[in-house]
Amino acid sequence: MPNQVHVFYEGRVQGIGFRFTVERIANQLGVYGWVRNLGDGRVELWAEGDSGILKEFLSQIKSYFLQYINNTEENWQQGVSLFQDFRVRF
Repeated sequence: MPNQVHVFYEGRVQGIGFRFTVERIANQLGVYGWVRNLGDGRVELWAEGDSGILKEFLSQIKSYFLQYINNTEENWQQGVSLFQDFRVRF
């Protein structure tokens, strides 16, 4: 059974290629879900996959955007195989 993580990123996370970089990392690791900008300046992420892969996914995002992310809110739960791919939502 996969795991899911719902994440909100705060900081200078819009207008820097954040979503498209996250999509590329997700596709490289085989993570499913989506990422989108929010009107309040945050970025929202839903991701599903093996727990170890998701941790690596979040680690790579954090490492790549370390200077831009001020705060991260993560909520983990059991996955239900909702997603077939990973994409940027608009």
